[in-house]
This record gives sequence, structure tokens and C-alpha cells, in this order.
Amino acid sequence: MTDFFPGDRYATAEGLPQALSEKVLLNTRWSVYCHFFATILRSRSLALHGRYDDEAWAASSFEIIRNLERCKARFLIEGMDKVRSAEGPLVLVANHMSTLETLVLPGLIRPLKPVTYVVKRKLTKGFFWGPIMRSRDPIAVSRKDPRADLELVLRDGPARLQAGISVIIFPQGTRTLEWKREGFNSLGIKLAARAGVRVMPVALKTDYWGSSGIFRGFGPVHREKLIHIEFGDPIPVKGRGKAEHELCLDFIESRLKQWAAVATA
Repeated sequence: MTDFFPGDRYATAEGLPQALSEKVLLNTRWSVYCHFFATILRSRSLALHGRYDDEAWAASSFEIIRNLERCKARFLIEGMDKVRSAEGPLVLVANHMSTLETLVLPGLIRPLKPVTYVVKRKLTKGFFWGPIMRSRDPIAVSRKDPRADLELVLRDGPARLQAGISVIIFPQGTRTLEWKREGFNSLGIKLAARAGVRVMPVALKTDYWGSSGIFRGFGPVHREKLIHIEFGDPIPVKGRGKAEHELCLDFIESRLKQWAAVATA
């Protein structure tokens, strides 16, 4: 499978050709989202016909990244060599800021490692997104009963990991622009400890892709905001993993503070 982002660091090149939609749709959010919906519709068709495999998933994710760049998105991705060199499956724990990371992480990770998500069960049932998500064999949780969700993840997650499939978890449970340590649960640590694999923190600043109450997940596009993605060192989990959980929190929090400082400088 093609490694779309060879090297440890990737930054969007200057002077990329802009999408025609940027002119036709006057730099509105729909200039961005029209490309996204086109990719999703093609991917849904492949999934319905049983042809949306891992390679197609990674390729559609890469297509979304490239189309975002054609709509003035600028990416700075760091720590790719940490994913590339990590032996065995990982539990990747990330903050959850927007819809964007759900779409672009497969294009970064899947060429290097088999991977799936812990997702809200609702996402596996939707008309557009449902067939795609079901084809990825995710761990689908309710987000309504924390105890039942914990039991489900700790039951099904180790089987995925033992099969060599890494698992991405957003411990905040829902998208939020505001970072709060106390809102980042330790489910990823518990899963890594249960399965005997390492946990990798992933820090994300993806507020280029906005949210709104009317079009949830498809809010205003902030073209001036740089998209940051950084992978941390894989961490072996010992005992109950309290110290390792704090290390993940420290990594994500430090990067968010650093990126905020750069953005306001």
C-alpha cells in the first residue's frame, strides 16, 4: 500500500493550484464540502458493493486531504516516523476537535498499520456514512452508557489488537474546541493495558473545519487556521496506567498550548 506521507514531517507546499469551486462558490464552506461529499458518495458506493477495502479507505482519506489543500487548507503533520517504526498494533488516543480528523487519520495511519476506530454506534447506521463505517469493522459504542461501553471496548478491542489491527479512540467522546484534562477519559489506557500493547498520544488542532448547530459537523471553514497533527512516542502501559495516562494528557496539552501560542503570535 502506498505510503502517502514518507518522512517524519509533512507541510503543505506553498502555491498549490486552487480548486475551481473556490471561485465558483466564493470561498464559502460549500466549496470545501462539495469535494468531501463527492468522495463520500463514491466511497459509499464501493462499500455497498463490498469493494471498500483498506486500500480504498486510505486512498479516499488521502483524496480528502488533497482536496482540502486545494481549498486553502494547510497541514503540518509531525511524528510520522514514530508510527512507522512502532512494532505491533497500537492504541492511538487523540483529542477530538472536528470532523476533519476522522477523515484524514486513515490516510496517515492505514498505509503503515491496519487500523480501525472506536465510534459512536449512530455513525454505523447513517445513510451516507453508515456503509463506509461498517466496512471498517469498528468498535461501535452507544455513548449513552459508559459502563456498557467500557465493557464492550475491553471485550472487543483486544481481539482487534491481537489480530494486528490498531485502534483509534477519541476519549473525549464528542467533538469539542475546548481542551479539558478531566474530560479526557482513560479508556484507551485501559484497552492498551488489557491487550498488552502500547498507547500512542495524538495531538490535533483541526479547527480549520468548523461546526455549527444547524449543519452539525459542517460549520464555517476557517482557511487561515493551520491544521496540526502530531504523533507522540508509543508508551508501554504498566499496572493501571495512571502515569501513562498523565503522559498522554501532557503531550496533547503541551502541543495545543504551543500551537495556540504560534497562532496568536
